Amino acid sequence: MPTKLFSPLALRAVTLRNRIAVSPMCQYSAKSGYANDWHLVHYGSRAVGGAGLVIVEAAAVRPEGRITPDDLGLWDDAHIPALRRIASFIEAQGCAAGIQLAHAGRKGSIASEWKGGRYLSAQDGGWRTVAPSAIPFSDHMPAPRALTAQEAKLVACDFAGAARRAVEAGFRIIEIHAAHGYLLHEFLSPLSNRRTDEYGGCFENRARLVLETVRAVREAIPDSLPLCVRISATDWADGGWDIGQSVELADLLKQYGVDLIDVSGGGLVPYARIPSGPGYQVSFAARIRRETGMKTGAVGLITTAGQAEEILEADAADLILMGREFLRDPYFPLHAASELYEDMKWPAQYARAKTSGK
Repeated sequence: MPTKLFSPLALRAVTLRNRIAVSPMCQYSAKSGYANDWHLVHYGSRAVGGAGLVIVEAAAVRPEGRITPDDLGLWDDAHIPALRRIASFIEAQGCAAGIQLAHAGRKGSIASEWKGGRYLSAQDGGWRTVAPSAIPFSDHMPAPRALTAQEAKLVACDFAGAARRAVEAGFRIIEIHAAHGYLLHEFLSPLSNRRTDEYGGCFENRARLVLETVRAVREAIPDSLPLCVRISATDWADGGWDIGQSVELADLLKQYGVDLIDVSGGGLVPYARIPSGPGYQVSFAARIRRETGMKTGAVGLITTAGQAEEILEADAADLILMGREFLRDPYFPLHAASELYEDMKWPAQYARAKTSGK
């Protein structure tokens, strides 16, 4: 019987060859925002490996929107050529090329993990971070500067500009990062948003910047191209953003022209209590899908073909996004197809290895 995992998924004018996506994972290998050969080989190998969609890591919409100085950027037209090379190669393998647009907010200006992961002062090459309110992420980081209402409005313009550049670079799926404690998520959660103006307080005000950003990006890209939004379905912390609010937001995002919600969780506060385990966030994707009719992507310790197929068969999600498993195995889809007895086409250059013969 045909599997759901290897069935196509249509999103507007883009049809994915299967429902396995490479989740955006920062490589912390860029220079001044510019992609390089590492990014080409990293993303290209996953496209060769049979993924239906590769979402390139968070590209900052402003220099101070980076997590680290080593993040990708799309705040300048000069970033386009290197990214075009990557998108072109991904698409040439029969895989859809996507990219995530992001602003790190108060979680920016830190060194890459293997460079110590510490906060960087201006003297160390860092910058002053911004957020909805002047509340630091942790005791080890200084308080960010609270954005003015006018500056908040400009955030949507920054995302729209980056989206136009992404389309020019050849990406056919755009994802807005509103999860993991970065700027848009910071506006959503009452734990990080203590504002009393139009961007704070009630749910409608806290969701305002996300909706303004979605509207601006939707208007900046062709109607034929899909728009996705990654959210943290819960902060895993008392008094924070939760699944009920996520359902309400997803319903609004559908009305604003979003095609799929990439449902993750956590990242807002360091003291979150996360009950991690295989597929621990799938129920959030399932609830949003069930209650809003929105297509969803499931993430979170999904590591096997059988597990991924079960999620889809249960109608818990429409797309499976995998992160660490793709770091371990760039060719996961090819191996998964064999495990599920799907006759997936291998790249001609690798076809001799498809069978067990020598």
